[in-house]
Amino acid sequence: MPRTKANGIELEYETFGDPQNPTLLLVMGLGMQLLGWRRDLCEGFAARGFQVVRYDNRDSGLSDFLDQGPQPDLRALIGGDPTSAPYLVRDLSLDALGLLDALGIERAHIAGVSMGGMIAQQVAIDQPGRLLSLSSIMSMPGDGSSGQPTPEAMALLLSPRPQGREAAIERGMHTWRVLGSPDYPEAESSLRAHVIEAYERSSRSDGFGRQLAAILASPDRTPGLREVTLPTLVLHGTADPLIQCSGGEATAAAVPGAELLLLPGMGHNLPEQLWPVIIEAVTANAAKAG
Repeated sequence: MPRTKANGIELEYETFGDPQNPTLLLVMGLGMQLLGWRRDLCEGFAARGFQVVRYDNRDSGLSDFLDQGPQPDLRALIGGDPTSAPYLVRDLSLDALGLLDALGIERAHIAGVSMGGMIAQQVAIDQPGRLLSLSSIMSMPGDGSSGQPTPEAMALLLSPRPQGREAAIERGMHTWRVLGSPDYPEAESSLRAHVIEAYERSSRSDGFGRQLAAILASPDRTPGLREVTLPTLVLHGTADPLIQCSGGEATAAAVPGAELLLLPGMGHNLPEQLWPVIIEAVTANAAKAG
């Protein structure tokens, strides 16, 4: 896969579809690699007339890791002291914009999942002229009250990162059993294959805490979202334990004219059975841009 300099760091990315088509920038979530946007899903978007770009955020996958310098104090951040966060969601949004710059893309549709939705929201707030439409998926505005995790999901966030291949794979399996969609379970063999693929591509997990710090330290986006006039889709699963669907409801309530699509039985993942629904919803929202 190619790499490029964006906002002063190296980002790994991949494209699908005709580069003459409008671009759909796909932004993944906390601790996730670009593989979280499954290849067949990306090709599904490409078949609907997009040039699709997926990439690794900083501190994930094969993009640069910011492991030099002071590291975040998560206890202090949870307690309300943001000063130890090495960067914010706004910095991650500048990475996304830097990638568009590097690829020579003036305006794009953007879709983000979880933390990726926060990044997409921030781009829409700060640089709406660079976007054609916004799709915020299983995310939240960061108001401190909506979208809070269940106790079991919170325990996953705060537990130590596993050491070694087998421990990391078993942790990945457990994570998706907790966070996945109860009405759309993935076959054990398929899930394990995807967990192993991600581990073998990049086994580093030390960026997770820095990304989590960025989420915890970033200010409420609600006031900025009230000024967004882009065609906006907010999509959320009703069974999401990590960012409960009140996060999606609050996001949609903040953006004037936003469409809220709640998917029963979907958790904090993108189950293959719902790809046709997700592709259609994002494509229909993009079409509103004209």
